[in-house]
Amino acid sequence: MSRLDDKREARDGMKTLGGGRSPVIAALDLGASKIGCFIMKADGIRRSDRTVRVAGVGYVQSRGVKNGLIVNMEDAAQAIAQAVERAETMAGVPVHAVTVTTAGGQPVSHRVSIQVPLGQRPIADTDLTRAIAQALAQVRYPNRRPVHLLPIAWSVDGQRGVRDPRNMYGRTLGLDLLVVTMNESAFQTLGHCLDLAHLELTGVVAAPLASALASLEDDEMDLGCVCIDMGGGSTSAAVFAGGSLVHVDSLTVGGGHVTADIARGISTSLAGAERIKVLHGSAIASANEDRETIEAPPRGDDPGAGPIVVPRSIVKNIIAPRVEETFELVRERLKAADVMLDPGAGVVLTGGASQLAGVRELAVRVFDRPVRLGRPRRAPHLA
Repeated sequence: MSRLDDKREARDGMKTLGGGRSPVIAALDLGASKIGCFIMKADGIRRSDRTVRVAGVGYVQSRGVKNGLIVNMEDAAQAIAQAVERAETMAGVPVHAVTVTTAGGQPVSHRVSIQVPLGQRPIADTDLTRAIAQALAQVRYPNRRPVHLLPIAWSVDGQRGVRDPRNMYGRTLGLDLLVVTMNESAFQTLGHCLDLAHLELTGVVAAPLASALASLEDDEMDLGCVCIDMGGGSTSAAVFAGGSLVHVDSLTVGGGHVTADIARGISTSLAGAERIKVLHGSAIASANEDRETIEAPPRGDDPGAGPIVVPRSIVKNIIAPRVEETFELVRERLKAADVMLDPGAGVVLTGGASQLAGVRELAVRVFDRPVRLGRPRRAPHLA
């Protein structure tokens, strides 16, 4: 019996046996290059050092997904089911619902500010709830689905920087709320795709936020930082300041575009270009790159065609402009959004495309800030 058949039976009522769902959390990373499923059990949480241990991991090559969007429903559902099945086998537990991490649907953020009057008593949870409710009443974004509602900052009588206003006194309570939205059609398509894989969609997490929470230090969030997630089909950014997420944006440019540039530039196949990018790709010059040569398979199936031989410098001259252009687009989008960062705020790079040699150095030049490569510090065993 296939996993999809198993899931169909579970949905039809078998999963209710034993009193409900298993105490597990499953996350699905829906990317343009790969689809991954991570399963965590309750005993995987270590509160002493604020880390988690994953019980099961499953990866498959992405199918039916382009630039973070589902373009073939059946292929994507099959790939998702395979990734989840592999994670289930490793963890030894079934999964019926997943939270999806994606940069698809062009996630962007919006800020909402509100002030509510207070009575002659300490601020209580009901006042916080009232402020959030009034802020949400202002949220009207046609064809966009809110996926995150995050308080940025509270203020009492205009005094900003309040982390927790409860039990304080004042006449007015102010709230700055960050609303992260994605395209409504993309959200509906994602839900239907998971339904075909017999999985329940419990929520969506914007990819840059997930990457930031996994890789940023607390000091970086407090002092200011930009986390740039360089995926296969998109590049997205999450900006932190004062310990809170203050901005999210995304571009439909990623590592897959670098691969396509190489394939076009030296007339090789996409598979050959990806191999060259991974094994020999670099965004900075090296001492012997003009004398070093790289072999690539030709396009087509002509058995008489020999390999394509090019200097390594040509590959660098293809990769560097695309990566630099991507960083410049991110920089200009942040400027256009009036994102204010302290001069010492750094940049953290995550995602597969960030692993290319020289990408960090190129980011330093474009952003003129300290740059480091991110690692999953909350799950160190996955680094």
